Amino acid sequence: MAKIKTIYLCDNCGAEFPKWAGKCDTCGQWDTLKSFNVDTLNKPNKSVEKRSVVKLSDRKSISTSRLNSGDLEFDRVTGNGMMPGSVILLGGEPGVGKSTLLMQIACNITKSGSKVLYFSGEESIDQLQDRANRLGVGESHLQISNEQDVDHIRQHISESSIDLVIIDSIQTVYSGNLDGLPGSLTQVRDATSQFTQSAKRHGVILLLVGHITKDGYLAGPKMLEHMVDAVLYLEGDRRHQFRVLRAVKNRFGSTHELGVYEMCSEGMKVVTNPSEHFLNERSHHVSGTSIVAILEGTRPFLVEVQALVSNAAYGNPQRNVTGFDLRRLQMLLAVLERRAGFRLGTQDVFVNIAGGMKLTEPAADLGIAVAVASSLNDIVLDQNLVIIGEVGLGGEVRSIPQAQRRINEIKQLGFKTVVVPERNKKDIRVKDIELIFVSSVSETLSRLNIT
Repeated sequence: MAKIKTIYLCDNCGAEFPKWAGKCDTCGQWDTLKSFNVDTLNKPNKSVEKRSVVKLSDRKSISTSRLNSGDLEFDRVTGNGMMPGSVILLGGEPGVGKSTLLMQIACNITKSGSKVLYFSGEESIDQLQDRANRLGVGESHLQISNEQDVDHIRQHISESSIDLVIIDSIQTVYSGNLDGLPGSLTQVRDATSQFTQSAKRHGVILLLVGHITKDGYLAGPKMLEHMVDAVLYLEGDRRHQFRVLRAVKNRFGSTHELGVYEMCSEGMKVVTNPSEHFLNERSHHVSGTSIVAILEGTRPFLVEVQALVSNAAYGNPQRNVTGFDLRRLQMLLAVLERRAGFRLGTQDVFVNIAGGMKLTEPAADLGIAVAVASSLNDIVLDQNLVIIGEVGLGGEVRSIPQAQRRINEIKQLGFKTVVVPERNKKDIRVKDIELIFVSSVSETLSRLNIT
């Protein structure tokens, strides 16, 4: 009879402890230790043949071709295709479009002659067929199954000549050799480990779907992200039609690329010109709006920033922001008050990034500061103006990377004037567009007549 041993794993760093404690001694986080039952008799076989060790210099260079998905945005985020033997984890909120995107990608790949096996523990065969018909890919040669047993899925992988395996989702599969319900820490960790071994051994690309918790993190132990080769997030507000695919980990490519989709009745549609879509519904002749040019990987985006400043109705003024870091906004408000003389201590400040985008790049600082000042003084900015620049604590406008690439995108979309940091002057070569070079926040507001 198998002997069950209970250990405790930190949900944040994956550290292992023999007994429960309120605080993890490794990462210092509180209330992160979760119980984990282990079958002590089910240990790895000690008689497995030892693997050889080779010199790196003795190995010949091998050119491994990546598998293209037929989706330009997905290939861009994964690094120009998926590497054979890699394990990719795709996370996202319920209803954001993960299964729809993967169904489209799987059917695209089968058109090139590659074989794809789609396991869904959340939908029946009939439901999968109905989804494929709705997306217009019902005639695809995609192989589908609603198998949930880990051993049976691994058997399918080893017996079939498969290029890509999709498991939707990792929280629905289970192993009969372990205690715990599907989705528990024990089952998720063991299933991912076994699937990863199969993918590496057979050179199969493995795509796992992971659920998101209410805190916005992938459900399951934190070590789940360390066990895979790439972690992708599909983000987007279900009230908006746009979806953003980004990589937070990628062993075979960059984590700075971004893919943009539009959710429509036919599925996920690639957005070839995101800037044009984000600016389609921008506000005209209204104070407190500005256009900023951000860079995600190698792609420049133009996004509308909306700000609203009003007198505080209660004692403590509100600072609410959507799509931008709240602490960064508080820093910009302090710079406006201290370095530019704008009194915001008794004002409610609301900032929104239109279109559901999330800005993390400092190049949007100056545009946000100008939008707040514009709303405070009720001054409308020029509709053909774009503002780029990072703001320092001294009120200075710092240089930004790849200014020329951003300005080329701005010019292509028909804007006439760009506010640029003075320190980028030597890097820019452009005609037929007005450049306003500034070195501080106060100078920027003065040049734009926001006083």
